[in-house]
Formats: sequence, C-alpha cells, structure tokens
Amino acid sequence: MSLAGHVALVTGASQGIGHACALRLAESGAAVALAARNREKLSQLVDMIAAAGGKAAAFPMDVADEEQIKSACKAAIAQFGKIDILVNNAGITRDQLVMRIKRADWDAVLNTNLTSAFLCCQQTVGSMLKQRWGRIINITSIFGQTGQAGQANYASSKAGLIGLTMAIAREVASRNITCNAVAPGFIETAMTAGFSEDLKQDALKMIPLGRVGSPDDVARAVCFLASDDASYITGHVLNVNGGMLMG
Repeated sequence: MSLAGHVALVTGASQGIGHACALRLAESGAAVALAARNREKLSQLVDMIAAAGGKAAAFPMDVADEEQIKSACKAAIAQFGKIDILVNNAGITRDQLVMRIKRADWDAVLNTNLTSAFLCCQQTVGSMLKQRWGRIINITSIFGQTGQAGQANYASSKAGLIGLTMAIAREVASRNITCNAVAPGFIETAMTAGFSEDLKQDALKMIPLGRVGSPDDVARAVCFLASDDASYITGHVLNVNGGMLMG
C-alpha cells in the first residue's frame, strides 16, 4: 500500500489517533502536513518522522477557526505542491445530559468535530480535482452510529460526519476522488484515559475481540482507505471496534 508521491493533511495530529495516522501515512511513503494547536508536539512529530526517513511539516491551527484552516491549508499546498489525502481527525468532547448542555458546549463540539471537516474539505478538494485523484477520510465514532447518553453533541457531530462523507463521495466520485469514514469503537487514547476502571471493564464486556483498540488499529484502516487498494470503495463507513457493533 505505497503512498509514495502523495501528500496527506492530518488534523488533530499532535496526539492519539491523529498522531498514529501521521506516522503510518509517512511510513507508507506519503509526505505529511501535520495540523493541530500544540506547536511543540507537532515539532516533535516532525522530528520523529524525519528520523525514520519520512517527510513532514507542521502547520499549527485551531480547526474551530475558519481563517486558521484556510491559511494552514494554503501554506501546506504552497510547501508540498498539493494535498491529495485529507484525514479529518480533530475532535473534542463536552459531555453533559441533553437537558443541561450549554449552547456554547454544543457549538464548540459541532464546530470542532463537524464544521471543521467541511471547511478542510472545501480548502483541499480543489487540489484533488486538479490531480484527478484524492482520498478524504473522516474519523467518526461508533457513537455516531449508536448514540450515547450524555453525548448528544458528540454523537450528533459524528453522525453528521457520516452524512457529510456520503454527500461528498457522491459529488467527487467522477473525478477519481473517494470519501470514506472510519468509525472507531473503544480506543485507548487521552480522551478515554480518564474513564473509570468500572466503565472500561463494562466496555470490554461489549467487545467480542476482548480488548481495547489502539490508535494504530485505526491508523492502519486509514492507510488502507488512502491507498489504491481501496480505489473502488467510497461513501463507506469502516468500523474499527473489535466487533462492538455488528449488522
């Protein structure tokens, strides 16, 4: 699954799933534009990729800020010449029961998790159209498929990503651009590290494979969808959840 000659932009690249995706894409031969708010972590990741013989550059941005998205995408295209793989991974949670969710927390989650993906697609799809080749991969969630109590904002944003994925897939298919989503289940990240041990054990009981997933489990799925091996797959949601959701 060589990605040599391609350029990938990964949002939320400073940690967790985004970090793992960036490393995997670079290992597969892609040059990687790293986007996140934490400049120091991005710099460390650039060094890590370079030390392994890969190519990467950092483009600090807050995906909740439209102007930062525009300027970072333009800078990445100017430096690398194109972006033909986009991984919309950046995401946050602001959990609360639906009757208690503050409008600011609703807006923050929708803007970061869903609107940013739409904006990043807008800023990069032109480059893909010129190349007549592209891969858009949106990181959604099992909770965008099943819902989750206390996460009405998060579940809505991730369900919205699935709808966005299918709409874009239909729009750009004729130009040899695919758009797919990856839906992780319970993955060991900073976001899940704060869960209580009881909650983790309850989750494990729901996973037929009997283990929590790793960020690299998700990254491997992303690299597959970015490759020519997945050239006839579009508008699809690839579940990476150890069997938590079937059917």
